[in-house]
Amino acid sequence: MSSQERLTRAYKEAQRIPFDDQSKFILFSDCHRSDNSFADDFASNRNVYFHAMTQYYNDGFSYCELGDGDELWENIFFKTIFEAHKNVYLLLKKFHDSNRYYKIWGNHEMTFRDKDHVEKTLTTYTNTQNDRIEPLFTGIKCHEAIVLVHQETKQELFLTHGHQADFMNYVGWKINRTMVRLLWKPLQIWGISDPTSPAKNYVERIKIELRIKKWIENNNRKITIVGHTHRPSFSYPSQNATPYFNDGSCVHPRSITGIEIVNGTITLIKWFIDTKENGILQVVREVLEGPTNLKDYK
Repeated sequence: MSSQERLTRAYKEAQRIPFDDQSKFILFSDCHRSDNSFADDFASNRNVYFHAMTQYYNDGFSYCELGDGDELWENIFFKTIFEAHKNVYLLLKKFHDSNRYYKIWGNHEMTFRDKDHVEKTLTTYTNTQNDRIEPLFTGIKCHEAIVLVHQETKQELFLTHGHQADFMNYVGWKINRTMVRLLWKPLQIWGISDPTSPAKNYVERIKIELRIKKWIENNNRKITIVGHTHRPSFSYPSQNATPYFNDGSCVHPRSITGIEIVNGTITLIKWFIDTKENGILQVVREVLEGPTNLKDYK
């Protein structure tokens, strides 16, 4: 099956979610939450992410995680990740309990394709303070893709991780996972990059983006939002460019990037730690691109 066929299958089998001009979504991907070791790329941005997500929760946003939220290549057990970032998961639980959490699996979470594995792994956790089993993401479903469908215009936004356009990270993911666990995680501690990651392989990243853009052009120029390559991307309707969007990642040095869909507009944003004139640190939101009206994308 080609990358084009994999993307088409993901689109056709995606869960359809209605939205309108009053809806508010925040899209992040590639958090790679890990075990808080030196190899945990998420750890340095955890406070920025937690602050941003708290703001979004309080402001009534729904959260779509576009894959690779959990680093299940470097870590065998989810509970290791949960204990390292428990405050983050309990915040995500609040989104889930209010029906505002949508989880898409990426190549580092391919085991979440199995519904039984999801139920066994994500629905409960052990409270270490009293050794009780307590609910976490009760009844959660993990998706390969989601399509947001505007209730009035019927405009569709195709959300997926994007690794369908990456053969070794979709079909050969078990090989890459083995290499990461046995070789690249120990070397990462010493600063050696993992060449299996498209985020660190420029040539492969370009190829993946071109394959996704080809699919978009062959499918009525459908607005498509992905992650996977870690490179933020935004498309303006006035430039008549392919409507390809990438929310970036949450493991950039000292910042996280994402996409907001708010009141019928789309915006690429960044959260980072900045310093006030008096030396006090603060978490700041910055608009990188947009906002633009979704209705302007034909």
